[in-house]
Amino acid sequence: MTFTKKTLASHIAIAATASMTAMTAQAEISDGEVRIGYLADMSGTYRDLAGPGGLEALQMAIEDFGGSVGGMPIEVFSADDRNSADVGANTVREWVDQRNVDLVAGMVASSVVIAVTKVLEENDGFGIVSGSAASSITNEHCTPNHIHWVYDTYPLANGTARAIVEHGGDTWFMLTADYAFGHALEADVTKVVEENGGEIVGGVRHPFPTDDFSSYILQAQGSGAKIIGLANAGADTVNAINTASQFGVVEAGQQLAGLLVFLNDVYAMGLDATQGLLLTTGWYWNMDEQSREWAERYYERVGSMPTMVQAGIYSSTMHYLQAVEATGSDDTQTVRDYMMKQPVHDFFARNGRIREDGRMVHDMYLARVKSPEASTHEWDLYEILTSIPAEEAYRPLSESQCKLVQN
Repeated sequence: MTFTKKTLASHIAIAATASMTAMTAQAEISDGEVRIGYLADMSGTYRDLAGPGGLEALQMAIEDFGGSVGGMPIEVFSADDRNSADVGANTVREWVDQRNVDLVAGMVASSVVIAVTKVLEENDGFGIVSGSAASSITNEHCTPNHIHWVYDTYPLANGTARAIVEHGGDTWFMLTADYAFGHALEADVTKVVEENGGEIVGGVRHPFPTDDFSSYILQAQGSGAKIIGLANAGADTVNAINTASQFGVVEAGQQLAGLLVFLNDVYAMGLDATQGLLLTTGWYWNMDEQSREWAERYYERVGSMPTMVQAGIYSSTMHYLQAVEATGSDDTQTVRDYMMKQPVHDFFARNGRIREDGRMVHDMYLARVKSPEASTHEWDLYEILTSIPAEEAYRPLSESQCKLVQN
């Protein structure tokens, strides 16, 4: 190729501009590296649904991204929040103040998340919530400094109830934990069941926590309801399901609707106890080839199949790193704005997008736990019955109390 003085000057100018652009982009990544803090319950009740496995998923995302962003290294910190709002908030405050952490990831217990997102808002930090259930995190507790990625109680309650009624489960008995969380789930389910032509034929509220569910399950059986809705969580849900199994509830023709059940719960209880359980999930490892490919890589590292939370941590981390690379910045609002403009479509999310309230909406799925006879191996636990489109699954913005939403 022959260069004239004019073309040579043009190429020099282009090269100089590119060099200046690269230098500017580098300058906008603070401290010359991207710093991510992973905060979760690493040793307690929620260890298996997120915990160390979620940290491994985050590390996988960083490795798959190439280990750096625009030539800048990625550094990861991690901490056990012990399901304490004070511990979580103090940890993140130290990360932001002393370590200049750019992203806080993981985050499970709702009380911890609400406390942490307040710290992030006060300090213009950034967080992606993957493990918490509370829909209030992008409703009355929304901030411009965090995004809620995987699921929340709105699609778990409303999605499950609506899909079940549409599939013929039109009479319900509610078994509810007698505290705010259970009451909210019960109210959401009741609203959706009745709006879709179903009926709540009875219910009982149990103390939190409860070890003996015998009398409650007997009441549910006696109601004749097609569906027994479990508006509880954790050990209460496990105990209720185990008791229902002992009483032959599913074999007698009734179905259990779990409103907050994870893959690790089903695996731990076994298919004998959980077969026939209906639940809503944001993702399942065996739903298609793309999901299986990632899940099998995860299994090789961890020794268990990933929950929807662990898969979501990978997905959200990749989306964040792509935004930092594209913008050349780790500034909170710059990155968040870019993430909101990009659709989310990967092995985890179908039809995903981030709304102005910070909620990442995506298709959810109604699943039924397989019988032992139908399962082909130890992690073959769910049958996906139907998908729930993103726009139907989550709370509509018209009902939002988020300060970022213009109703």
